[in-house]
Amino acid sequence: MAVATALLLSTALYTALLVIMRSQAQADLLQHLAQQGRKVVAAADAGRLDEYPFSSTRALQQVADQDGRVVAATPWMRGRPLVPVPRPNPVDNRLTTDICGIDAPGGSCFTTVEYRVRTDPQTLYVLTLAPATPLVARPAAAASLGLLVPFAAALAGWGAWATANRSLRPAVAIRRELDEITATDLGRRVPVEPRDDEVAKLATSINATLDRLERAVARQRAFVSDVSHELRSPLAGLRVELELALTEPGGADLHQALQAILSSTDRVAAVVADLLALARLDAGKDFQREEVDLAEMAEQEIRRRPRRSRFDLVREGPVRVVGGPSELARLLTNLIDNADRHAEEAVTVRVHCAPATATRSATAVVEVVDDGIGVAAEDRDRVFERFTRLADARHRDAGGTGLGLAISRDIAEAHHGTLTVAGRLDDRPGARFILRLPVHELPPERTC
Repeated sequence: MAVATALLLSTALYTALLVIMRSQAQADLLQHLAQQGRKVVAAADAGRLDEYPFSSTRALQQVADQDGRVVAATPWMRGRPLVPVPRPNPVDNRLTTDICGIDAPGGSCFTTVEYRVRTDPQTLYVLTLAPATPLVARPAAAASLGLLVPFAAALAGWGAWATANRSLRPAVAIRRELDEITATDLGRRVPVEPRDDEVAKLATSINATLDRLERAVARQRAFVSDVSHELRSPLAGLRVELELALTEPGGADLHQALQAILSSTDRVAAVVADLLALARLDAGKDFQREEVDLAEMAEQEIRRRPRRSRFDLVREGPVRVVGGPSELARLLTNLIDNADRHAEEAVTVRVHCAPATATRSATAVVEVVDDGIGVAAEDRDRVFERFTRLADARHRDAGGTGLGLAISRDIAEAHHGTLTVAGRLDDRPGARFILRLPVHELPPERTC
């Protein structure tokens, strides 16, 4: 491919040079003919045409009167009929043309330059002609170029190939390294050349992608391991209860066994439901969205079923956001259930609108505050990790799946919001979960 390209380029370049050489030779010829013709015109104007010494140059000349009689000529053209060329038009005193079929030295085709000379008492026509410029105007130069151009093109092609090969060598190393990286060896990285070019930027981007992929695979493996661990316990409980019932079918307390089996089944169902919710969130954030009043939804979630703790709802009018109703309802339910499990006596849910600041636009805020033991500062990020349950939480509530808060944060982020945990504002024991979501619209009488 490279050889064919080099040959094509050299042929095109050689042809262009031949055309340029022929054009230059044609221009030189016309200049010479015009110069020779003007000399005869000057002699005719001065009335010294009879004394003009027609030289024997490569130009042949004839001077004819208006009746077509040759009155003067160069030695070889004397006694020959007038060359049949058109006359200059009345506006222009010069005419340049090509004519063939002439029996004259140099060939049969000639280039002519003709001048009209008005003298007293007649008009004369000075015709100067020479063999037309051949297709190859300068054979020696053309032959030299025929040898030089392919060599230059080949040299340029080789230089381009060497430069491209040297430039693409890092890309080849990147491809080779990527071919060797597998799902079990994501710790390897492609080499990055110490230079600022597109290949180096590509290698940096690939390494960044591999970093994200390695983290994602690590999370996936940890997730699968955690799922196996969380499902193993209830499934093991189910198996034990069933084996006991089968071992002593007559002596087993059927009601107690069925109650234990139902409890383990509920835990498995809870884990599976949470896993399905996480899978839907990981698969995409394109769930159906509509306008939702967070204050009204929080009230519905609090009243939906009996709670262990006392709940107080503080709402400052409607607070509207755009999102998935079922997803936001699950988020609020998770926060309310989590607070109910960890509170000593009371839980406060406050829904309000935070006004815009210089660095942040107006947001809808839901605060769920309990009076439990709270969350230590070093654990406030960890509680949102999947299957993370703190030691105190396990002691107080063994029925949680460890996925509720992780699902809640994923739902908040899918709505372009945030979910964080902090201490209570009154410095009393307890936890305060803060949900912030973009506000859809505000009542006309209020500013946020």
